[in-house]
Amino acid sequence: MIKRNRTRQASLVIAAMAAGLGSRKIARLLPDFVNACLGDALWALMIFFGFGFLCKTARTKTIAFMALVFCYLIEFSQLYHAGWIDRIRGTALGGLVLGYGFLWTDLLAYLLGIGTGILFDRAMHKRKKQL
Repeated sequence: MIKRNRTRQASLVIAAMAAGLGSRKIARLLPDFVNACLGDALWALMIFFGFGFLCKTARTKTIAFMALVFCYLIEFSQLYHAGWIDRIRGTALGGLVLGYGFLWTDLLAYLLGIGTGILFDRAMHKRKKQL
């Protein structure tokens, strides 16, 4: 049975969040193709770690599935534009959480971020077994 450490998972959420916010600060130093998906990939990675925090005994693929569905629902919600939700998106936090506009490339970025989370999660569990 997998058992994730909630303190570590919370730390990973914070680290992914900090990296995502930091990636905006150094965007001018990065190539365009990296800037196109880095923030969204880190956001998806943060969501993956968040689900790992909430569901500490769930299998890695279950967490990955939940994170991917969550990210895709948020992305597809960006096709909906009503006054109330656009006002929420107009705030700094609302814009970070809900995004502004649908992009197909974001779906790929979410796969990359969650894929990174899967690799990290499996590496951590493999390391635990060796100890």
